[in-house]
Amino acid sequence: MDRTVPADSPVPAPHGPAPDAHGPRPDTPGSPGRPEPGPGDVSFRRALGEWRIGLVAWRLLVLQAAHPHVSAGMEKQSTYRGHPWRRIEHTLGSGRRLFHSDADTLRREIARLERAHRRIEGTDEQGRGYSALDPATRVWVMVTLYECVTAVGELSGDPYSAAELDALYREFREVVLAFGLPDSLVPATAADVPAYVERTVAETLEHGTAARYLLHGILREAPCPRRLRPVRLLWPLLRLVVARILADLTLADLPASYRTRFALRRTRRAALLSWVMHHGARALVTRLPDRMRYRAHTAPGDPATATEAATATATATATPPATVIPGQQRTAGRRRQRDARRPRLDTFFRQVLDQTGDGFVDAEDLRAMAHNVCWQLELDDAGEASVHAAFSAWWEQIRTTMDTDGDGRVDRTEFITATMAGCDHDPDYLNRGPRLAAQAVFDAADTDGDGHLDAAEYTVMFGTRVHPAELAHGFRQLDGDGDGRITREEFLNGFTDFFTARSNSAAGHQLLGRA
Repeated sequence: MDRTVPADSPVPAPHGPAPDAHGPRPDTPGSPGRPEPGPGDVSFRRALGEWRIGLVAWRLLVLQAAHPHVSAGMEKQSTYRGHPWRRIEHTLGSGRRLFHSDADTLRREIARLERAHRRIEGTDEQGRGYSALDPATRVWVMVTLYECVTAVGELSGDPYSAAELDALYREFREVVLAFGLPDSLVPATAADVPAYVERTVAETLEHGTAARYLLHGILREAPCPRRLRPVRLLWPLLRLVVARILADLTLADLPASYRTRFALRRTRRAALLSWVMHHGARALVTRLPDRMRYRAHTAPGDPATATEAATATATATATPPATVIPGQQRTAGRRRQRDARRPRLDTFFRQVLDQTGDGFVDAEDLRAMAHNVCWQLELDDAGEASVHAAFSAWWEQIRTTMDTDGDGRVDRTEFITATMAGCDHDPDYLNRGPRLAAQAVFDAADTDGDGHLDAAEYTVMFGTRVHPAELAHGFRQLDGDGDGRITREEFLNGFTDFFTARSNSAAGHQLLGRA
C-alpha cells in the first residue's frame, strides 16, 4: 500500500488510496530512549495514539471482559459499574505510559500494574479460581490491544500489509515481554495472532455478565462524564442514544468468530453504521494536522498533567474572594439554618463510598477506594500496604457500627444515620475509621515527606475525578494561613469538618469537590 501521502495533505494521491491512515508520525516529541518513527513508517505507538482508536475502545473492553478471569474480577472487585469513566481513563492512561514512555517510566508502570492487580483474586460464581496475575489472562488482555489497533485498519478499508503488521507487532511484543510473561504464551509473530485469537475465542472466552453489561447496560446507567457537565440535564436522554449506537457498532465490529460462537446477530443497520463511522473517520481524521489527529502522550496522573493542573490550582488559589451581595448573604444565612450533613453524606455515599455502584458499601468498596488512591499516587509496596490497612480499619468500623442486619454490607440510610449519630455522641468516632484513612492518604500524597501538601501533590491525590476549579477552591479553603501549602493538621481538620459541619461554610465542605 502506498504510504507516501503526508497526513496533512488535503488531497489524496491521484487514483490512489485516501491519505495514509497509519502515518506519518505525529508532530509531538518522541519518547526518550525510543527512536521516533520517520515519515511513512508504521508505529504501534502512533496507531494507539490516533483518535480513531476510540471507535474500537468498547470492542476492546468486551473482548477483555469475555475472559472468565477478567469477568470475575470485574464483577467482584472492579468499580466499572459505579465509575466507568474513571475505569476507562485508567486503562487509556496506563496504555499511554506503557507505549509512549522511556524505559524507566515503562518499568515503573509495569510495577504499578503488578501491585494494583496483586490483590485481585478469588473464586467466581461457578467456584473457579481467578487471578488478575494469571499469565495467560494477562497475555490475552495485552494481545486484544494489538488486535484492536489492527482492526481499525481492517474496518476502515485500509488494512495493514504483512510487512507493516510485522513492524507493529515487534514494537508491541517488546513491551509485552517486559512484563516478564512466558515467551511461550505470547504469539511469536504477527502472523500467529489471528490463530491465537480464534483459539482463545473458541476455547476460553465466555459471553458472560460483564461482557453483556458492557454491551447493553452500562451506558444506560452511566453518570454524566465530567467533560459533558454543561449538558448534564440532557445526559439521561443522550446516554440512551449513545448506548444504542455503541452497542450496534460494537456488535458489528466484534470478530466474526466471537459473534458466531455466542450467536450474536450482526444486523444490516449495524453493519452500515460500522461502515459509515469507520470509513468516515478515516476520511476525516487522516486529513487533519497531526496535532489534531493524535492524542497527547501525557496521561492522567503523569507528572506533566499534574504540573499543569497544579499551576491552574495555584493560580486559582490566588484569586481574591468574591464580593457577597447582601441579598445573597441573607439567603445563604437561611440555608445555613438547615443541617447540611445529610445531603453531603448522601452524595458522599453515592459518589465516593459506593465504588461498585450497587447501592451498598462492603469490604470490596473500601478495598477499591484504597486501590484508587494507590493508583493515583504510584506508591511502593510499603505505601500501598499502609493505605490498604487504613481503609480496612475503616471498613471494620463501618461493619461493626452500621451493619445492623448482619448481611456484610451497608446501605445509604444505615451509613448516614450511623455516621451522624456517631459524630454527635462519640468524640473519637472519626478517629477509629475515616480519619485513619485520611491520615494514610495524606502521608502517601506527601511525597517529599515534609508534612505539607503543595498544589501539585494535592492535585495528584484527587486525579481527574474533581474539576480543577473545584480543586482550587478546596485547596484555598483548607490552606488556612494562605501560604500555598496544606499541613497535615489542616487537611485532617478539613476532613473532620466534611463529616461534622452542620453548615456549608466550614473549610472542609468541598474537600472532595462538589461531592
